[in-house]
Parts: sequence; C-alpha cells; structure tokens
Amino acid sequence: MQVMVLAGGLSAERDVSLRSGRRVAEALRTARPDWEVVERDVDAGLLTALADDPPDCVIPLLHGAAGEDGAVRDVMDCLGLPYVGTRPNACRLAFDKAVAKTLVRRAGVATPDWVALPHATFRELGAPGVMAALDRGLGFPLVVKPTRGGSALGVSVVHSREELPSGMVGAFAYGDVAMLERFVTGTEIAVGVIEMADGPVALPAVEIVPDGGLYDYAARYTAGTTQFYVPARLDAAVAQAAAEAAVTVHQVLGLRDWSRSDLIVADDGTVNFLEVNVAPGMTETSLVPQELAASGIDMGEQMAVLVERATARV
Repeated sequence: MQVMVLAGGLSAERDVSLRSGRRVAEALRTARPDWEVVERDVDAGLLTALADDPPDCVIPLLHGAAGEDGAVRDVMDCLGLPYVGTRPNACRLAFDKAVAKTLVRRAGVATPDWVALPHATFRELGAPGVMAALDRGLGFPLVVKPTRGGSALGVSVVHSREELPSGMVGAFAYGDVAMLERFVTGTEIAVGVIEMADGPVALPAVEIVPDGGLYDYAARYTAGTTQFYVPARLDAAVAQAAAEAAVTVHQVLGLRDWSRSDLIVADDGTVNFLEVNVAPGMTETSLVPQELAASGIDMGEQMAVLVERATARV
C-alpha cells in the first residue's frame, strides 16, 4: 500500500497543515510499517507525480482555502484517485460558515444568529448605516470572522460599534466576506466524528479553556497557552446532546470519514453549532488526536482503517 499525505499548500494555514501531515504520516508508518507513506506538498509538480506514480490512497490534510474548499478533491476525483475524507460538493457546503449554519439550523441544531456581509456592502450602503443596522439587529458583543477559513485567523470579539471597524478589517484580511455572529457565553468544546462500520460515531468532547479567553491562532498552536479537558466537564445529558449535534452536522452536510464540529454550550445548557472542519488539525496541540486518545483509539490505526475504507470504495 502506498499512501500519500498531502500537506502544506499556500493558504495562511500552511504551517499547521505541514505539522498535521507530518504527525499523521509518522503515526501511519508506526501502525503499518509495511506501507509506503510519503508526504507531499502541493505545487506545480504534484499532478505529474500523481500521474507517473499514482498512490493507492491520498490523505488530504490541507487546511484553509484550496484544502477544505473541495478544489483539490475535485482534481483527485478527475484522476480517479481514492482519498480519505469528504467529497468536493460537501466540502464547499462545510467550508462556507454561513452556508453550513443555514443547513444545520434547518436540521434543528441551535446556532447563534448571524449575518454574512461582503466587503462591497459597506462601501455601497455606507459603513455607518450598516453598523447601526447590525447594532439594532444583532447587538453587541459580536464575533467577527471570515466566512471561509480556519485556525481562527481573522477572528475577533467586538464589544461595541466603535470596535467593529477594526474587527471587520481583520476578517477582510482573510476573505471578501465576513460573518458577524452573536456572541454566546458558555463552555467552548469540540466534538470529532469518525465513521465506523455501523455509521458515524462522536468522540468524547474536548473542553477548551484558553488562557487569554479567546481560542485564537496562538492559543491553538502554542503549547501551554490553552487548557484542555477530555472528556469535557459537562453534565451527561449535555455531553450526549453535543455528541448528537456533531453527528447531525456530519450527516446533514454530507460529510465522509471524519469531521470536527466546534460548539459552544451556553449557560442555559443549549449546545450551539459554530463551524465544522472536514480536514481537522492533527498537530501536537490539536483536538481530534486528544479525543482519539481519550477513547483509547490509536491515531495511526484509525487513519489506516480510513485508508482501507477509502481504497475499498473504488
């Protein structure tokens, strides 16, 4: 079996992707020493390499644009290459946070109110008027984030109308459309979903307590800046509701093999969906590896099972 782990790319999350790819490749080599596991970046030579020596399976661990938006997976489908993970069309639904929230809310999962505004809206309607409408419709505080992207890049919490312009600038630095979402106080958690033989199964929720209060890029990937509790310190009924929400998200969006939903449990116990990842981070500080470990599941073995399942689909 020859497995190619795709990592890197040119998105703002390149470094995280490389770390994820390296860790998964090492875990696979340990779990399946007879397999040939190669790590490959995305560049102009990739398609030639795939055509000249096609691997038995590809594991796309590209984060951000061109990694989670389905584009690279479209190309792999054209080449007839098996790969682990979600198909392109479902990737596009999940990658756009506003679209994902619309579909998830329609399925009955709670999610904070939001609006998605292109940069042009502020120019065409006038920034003061738009900000006044946001104040009236959503109120403050708000979470401002790019609609497409991950690793909390461009995300900020805005407490007043005066802070909104700087928050919008930060979000627009990573895309042309920003989402403004009503801020919910509570317990921030993430729930991974792995497809087993009898269907998708939620892993134990991990509770996230960043030292600075915001689970931003630095808090995600700098060791020691965030405390994690696995399983999360939740009432059993709330933990079950979180697991059910993550599985519902996985199914409603048509995801495949694995995913990770980011959720927040409000002070009244309501589980709120925030966003979902189709290529979860697998670094030393990432969440899914912690959930797998808490479940007693070896990461390399689980990835090998997903590889075997992907090759059997062809």
